Parts: sequence; C-alpha cells; structure tokens
Amino acid sequence: MRGRALLVLVVAMAIFVACGDSGGSGVGGDGGGDGSSGGSGSSGSSSSSGSSSSSGSSGSGGSSGSGARSGGSSGGDGGRDSGTVSEGGTAMPSPGCGKTSTLTFGTDPNETGAACTTVFPIGTQGGGTCKGDQPGYGTGGWLTISGPGQIGSDSLAHGGRGFDVRLPDNYDKNHAYWLIFVYHPRGGTSAGMDNGGSSGYDFAYNGLQQQSKNGAIFVAPNGLGNGWGNSGGEDLTFTDDMVSLIEQNFCVDTTHIISDGFSWGSGMSYELACARAKIFHAVVLYEGGVLSNCDPDPQGSTTDPVAYMQIEGLNDTILSIGSSYSMRDKFVQNNGCTPFPSSDDNPGTALEPPVSGGSVGHICTNYAGCSAGHPLRWCVTQSVHTPAPVDADPGNCCDGINTWTPKDVWSWLTSF
Repeated sequence: MRGRALLVLVVAMAIFVACGDSGGSGVGGDGGGDGSSGGSGSSGSSSSSGSSSSSGSSGSGGSSGSGARSGGSSGGDGGRDSGTVSEGGTAMPSPGCGKTSTLTFGTDPNETGAACTTVFPIGTQGGGTCKGDQPGYGTGGWLTISGPGQIGSDSLAHGGRGFDVRLPDNYDKNHAYWLIFVYHPRGGTSAGMDNGGSSGYDFAYNGLQQQSKNGAIFVAPNGLGNGWGNSGGEDLTFTDDMVSLIEQNFCVDTTHIISDGFSWGSGMSYELACARAKIFHAVVLYEGGVLSNCDPDPQGSTTDPVAYMQIEGLNDTILSIGSSYSMRDKFVQNNGCTPFPSSDDNPGTALEPPVSGGSVGHICTNYAGCSAGHPLRWCVTQSVHTPAPVDADPGNCCDGINTWTPKDVWSWLTSF
C-alpha cells in the first residue's frame, strides 16, 4: 500500500497537428486532446508465448487489448454507476477527509465560456456540449500555488504555478477518492487536458475522466513554457506542492495516486516513477522519453518499484521507440518482472506488431513475475506520435473518441 493518495497524475495528452508536439488548434497544441477522425476496420489478436500474454485489436471504437495478468485478469471498466472508482484493498484517507475545503476555484486562463455540463455515456461519441476551449466537466477549476517552495513562475498563474482540478460527481468529503494527474505534452496546456480539446469530454484527461464515470479527482498541471523541463527540480517541487494542497483540502485515497502523460508529459510521469514511487501508485506513459530526468527519491533510492504502463508507436519519428526500451527495462528490474529476450524488441515479434499492415494494430504485453502491486504493461502500436491511436486508421492516428487507449489504461489501473 502506498502511504499517500493515489494521485493519478494523468499526464495531459494533447494530440497535435500531424500528431506531433508543436502547438495548434483542433488536433493538438493548446486545443490538445484529440486528433483527426479514424475509420473502422477488422479485428485481430496475437498472443505471445511464455509467461506473459499479449493481444491487440483494431476496429471502430478502438477496443482494448486483452490478456491475462500474472495472478489475475485485467479487469473491466472499473467504474461504479454511483460515480466512485472501484477500489482494491483498504483506502488510506488524507488529512482533507471530513473537512470542507476553503479553496476558491477560478477559470483556467486558456478556457473561455460556459462550463461543460452535458456528457454522454461511455460508448457514444461527441462529448455533448463539452468542446473546444470551454472549461472542463465537473465541479472545480483553476488553482494556483506560490511561495518559497516553488522554483520559477508561470505567467498564466500571475507569479505562481497553476493547475486545473475536477472533483467527482456528488463529491463526498467523507469518501476517499483516487487522485489522477494528467501532464500535457510540449506546446500544450492544462486546458487541453481539462476540456479534451476538439474531442471534448470523450478525451478529457486522456479519456480517463469518462472511463472513471467521473469518479476520481483529476488534476491537469500547467507546465512552465508549455513543457516539463524540471530545471533544478522545479516541476517535481510543483507536483509535491499540488499533492500536499489537494490532500489537505479534499478527501484522497493516498494509496491511489496516479500520473499519466503524453510525450513531454510522459517524461514527467517517468520522473515521478523514478523519484516519487513511494507516493505514486502507478504511472502511465504514452510515447515517452527521459525528458524531465530520472532522479533518485529523497532517500537516495533509484530502485523503488511502481506499477508501470508504457505505450509506444513504431512510426513515431519524434520520440522513437528505440529510446523507450531502457525506460521500460529499468522498471522490469525494479518491479522484479521476468524479462523477455532483447530480440523481441523488433517489429513482427511476440512483443511488437509489424511496422504496417497485418491484422493487428497493437500488441500489449503484461509481464509476469512482478512483485505484488507492481505490474508492468507494455504496448506497442503501429502509430505515429500520438496518445490516441486508432488501429483501423492507415496511420494509426489520432482520434480521441475512437482510440482504444482510455479503456485499456483504465482496465489495467483497476486490475490490481
């Protein structure tokens, strides 16, 4: 059990023009969160031999890859109709449980208009009225942190560091909720994570807000200079301060703090896996690199285990898959998982689909032998640089409504 709330740092995924990292509207940048529309296609699957299983699928709606996790199955959508996230084990409540917060929410400087109020259930398309640059769905809004603990400043926060928070439906101050952070990519902002960009609510917080049935506390931090350079540990300090502020003011299950991110946002999630594994329950990386450092924790440890999921595209020319193998292998070792032969790190093997064509657009593998509470899931797609690949699309890019990733990620998070 972690000693602190499951901050699901959902690293803000912005899908960009040409599925890259540069800013833009509609399919990426500050509007981030979705991508160009994808089509439908045939399904296919592949199983790896040995101690760990993998599968992939393609088709309309982007069905998730399945596969048995060592010690159990990978679970369903995980959410309860009541709006609370299903929990495993015993929640450890934060100091904010039972208290009424005195924080006042403002409006993200990059969001305008009326707040999103209409959402559609999982499995439908469109996101209701939740589109574009309007504030995201749910009670919450913009908060800032400033003070001696902070290094640097965010001009949007008027001297402090700013971030968006969305509370669960029917928030209960006596119920401990998962805490999920989503870090945006280079050129993106917190707003694109909060409102989902042109995909709207369907891909807000990389699609996990919808998958949770609005049952967790979601946080979208805003990076300095639209990125996560983490100079002098400034973004690590920012994260520590956000965790503390939220735990003090809201009821958090401190055993379930999660970080999620795309591109530079995944680099920040990787830094948290390295430096804050005693705080974060799990991390999810999409198209990542060691971009925000991999520092030891405060006690100097570099070997702490953490539940770890990484999704990489074979056709990503911005952060190529070649640099991601060592990131994964660090946590294969830290988590005590059984490694695969390095020869499997090639297209058309047990761990990877072909670069193009074929019936399988992605393969996800659950490593066996991992220590309790520290599973490792590795997914390889035929995609370019995007957090929202669609297998049936010729370029495996980029559709926040029809991608398979939110369901697959949520199923994994709720399986242990």
